[in-house]
Amino acid sequence: MREPVDLRRQRILAAVEARGKARVRDLAAELQVSVVTLRRDVEELTREGRLRRGHGVVHTTTSAQELPSSGAAQPEGDRVALVVPERHSYLYEALHGARTVLEEAGVRIALHIAPQVAGAERPLVERALADGARGLLLAPRWRTPAVEQADYGWLAALEVPAVLMERRPRPGSALHALDSVCSDHWYGAHLAVEHLVGLGHRRIVFATRDDSPTARTLRAAFTEIAAAHPLVEEWAWALSSPAAGHAGPYTDQETADVPALLRKLGATAAVVHGDVDALMAVQQLAEHDVRVPEDCSMVAYDDVVAGLGAIPLTAVTPPKAEVGRVAAQVLLQRLAGAREGSVRRVELLPALTVRGSTRTVDPHTV
Repeated sequence: MREPVDLRRQRILAAVEARGKARVRDLAAELQVSVVTLRRDVEELTREGRLRRGHGVVHTTTSAQELPSSGAAQPEGDRVALVVPERHSYLYEALHGARTVLEEAGVRIALHIAPQVAGAERPLVERALADGARGLLLAPRWRTPAVEQADYGWLAALEVPAVLMERRPRPGSALHALDSVCSDHWYGAHLAVEHLVGLGHRRIVFATRDDSPTARTLRAAFTEIAAAHPLVEEWAWALSSPAAGHAGPYTDQETADVPALLRKLGATAAVVHGDVDALMAVQQLAEHDVRVPEDCSMVAYDDVVAGLGAIPLTAVTPPKAEVGRVAAQVLLQRLAGAREGSVRRVELLPALTVRGSTRTVDPHTV
């Protein structure tokens, strides 16, 4: 005989009340119902205000929840604002990582998407604070160093906890004491170079964007690593696409397309930031009868869509979702009372995902 819906929902309420929160899949197994049925019941109970739903987790509405990694109770009704640039798939992955942690902690999230104009983040933050946000996760676009510098004053004056995602305050600046969580992009550049050198490549083209702090960090890292590497014989840097930079001026070589620069340098490999520009570079090479990887090995930087090309690209993979998760944990700790004390400056290491766009060459025959 099928169990009455009301009785089943009473059992769900009792199970969640007994422990404060529970995972949906664990509840379904414990109560011997399907996950689909349980989710439908939880939706209805949430609509009635009897439960609170997180990402794969159900919370009671009557008891405080334990914060991840903090051991402290999260005040009911906390709201956090997430401010990210529009059309930025890289940072959207970080956003989803942050969302998982915040929803599991029962914290309300207000997402604000900044348009592609200088200074767009400040009015969004002011609006979020006026709406009651008690904490901020921020990833300003900062297309140029001047735009970045212009934001330092008001960000340093914030009176609520704030954590930067994938943004590293300049040493000694007004933001040097602000919490931040970033990928270690120097290490990511190191992974790309070591992979190619290990395959025998000695002449390498580096093509990066120049319209974000990450892009500028990568350009500096590739310059430093290639210049100091004993096995890199020749290298050159260029913008990864005509629309990849807004500062300048650039030399003719720095604005050359990847196929032209490869020919000029006699290079057998390229590292291109980001994924879309790398995939387009592969298409450009094919139009010039240069095959990947037979004639040129290609490494993409970002790994958002690198694996989806006709030739899946070897790529440096920054820990995007983990950046968001750790940033949210740091913010929750601040909200729980740890507002004083050491600034958190967290750097997470990227990984290298090897696919079909790189191959071994004999360094003595190229």
